[in-house]
Amino acid sequence: MSLRYGLLGLLAEGPASGYDLARRFQEVLGSVWPAQHPKIYAELNRLAQEGLIEVESEGPRGRKAYRMTEAGLAAVRAWLRDTEVDHTLRMQSLLRSFFFWLMEPDDLRRHLDEEARFFAEAAARYEEYAKAKDRGEFGDSPQARSMRIAIEAGVRLHRTLAEWAEWAKTVPLSPPTTTDS
Repeated sequence: MSLRYGLLGLLAEGPASGYDLARRFQEVLGSVWPAQHPKIYAELNRLAQEGLIEVESEGPRGRKAYRMTEAGLAAVRAWLRDTEVDHTLRMQSLLRSFFFWLMEPDDLRRHLDEEARFFAEAAARYEEYAKAKDRGEFGDSPQARSMRIAIEAGVRLHRTLAEWAEWAKTVPLSPPTTTDS
């Protein structure tokens, strides 16, 4: 259900085509809520049928630019205000951590090295994006400030997950060996 509100939120910034929305979704929201082109186009059709968006223009090869209607703005505002937040995190990295005890020590170390590297690189990407926002490259609108808040969450989350992976390497998972005296 949140894909629709992600699309409505992006359309609140201004009209966009399905292609532009897919690109923006991937750029801005991809790491927290991935969406593929077919799902985006299907949702845009549903939103249009429900009167929450409308086609603003149609270009060459049937490219449509959509804009949000007043009903769409009301729907996204109601979602933000009235809908309980789903705090469920579906992270395969954390699911796998429940079963680290099944891995060979060398495999686990390699895995955690890869996890630490992935999360550190993701944090660095978010930090670069945050710096661009802080330099004012995207303006100082309420949308830009909201995006900066979301980017900071990405920075902190990925930095913390990188630290977690490094820490996890220090936790002994095999039972200590005992020596008979």
